[in-house]
Amino acid sequence: MDKFTTLTAVAAPMPIVNVDTDMIIPKQFLKTIKRTGLGKSLFFEMRYNEDGSENPDFVLNKPAYRKAQILVAGDNFGCGSSREHAPWALKDFGIRCVISTGFADIFYNNCFQNGILPVVVSPEDLDKLMDDASRGANATLTIDLEAQEVRGPDGGSIAFDIDPFRKHCLLNGLDDIGLTLEKNSAIAGFENRLEAERPWV
Repeated sequence: MDKFTTLTAVAAPMPIVNVDTDMIIPKQFLKTIKRTGLGKSLFFEMRYNEDGSENPDFVLNKPAYRKAQILVAGDNFGCGSSREHAPWALKDFGIRCVISTGFADIFYNNCFQNGILPVVVSPEDLDKLMDDASRGANATLTIDLEAQEVRGPDGGSIAFDIDPFRKHCLLNGLDDIGLTLEKNSAIAGFENRLEAERPWV
């Protein structure tokens, strides 16, 4: 998993509440277990018209936001079903951080497992960040995970809370497999002792 330390990138505004996982990645794209290739289907029903052409009014289709890596979203982002394809699609598109006033629990946890930082802020702070993100090509935010700060284009900063263990995992690029491999020497020692003490096992 990629490390998340500091990210300076364009932020796209999505002032929609209750964006559920089916809006993020519709059910017809859940047939794969690969984490790649889903970015083109992210927000499929909002990004594309019925004839398959791009919807020019959708924020991520606008020139200023096509390479956005931060999403500033409305409350209760990621509600609905527990599909892990939702953070996969966000990550494959290039989104590394989602900022909102609240997330659905399963989606929130899945983000950390996939190297995406979900940042919870107050409604007042979200309004400020939504305004920053509405500036088009100048909508650049900096997310400093070590300092736990979101810095806006005018130099203002907003602090956010994060569980210390999750922070450690993101800073070091550790998913569950990576955490297990950190104990590799202890695991190997245990297996060697077990083989010596119980060769019949």
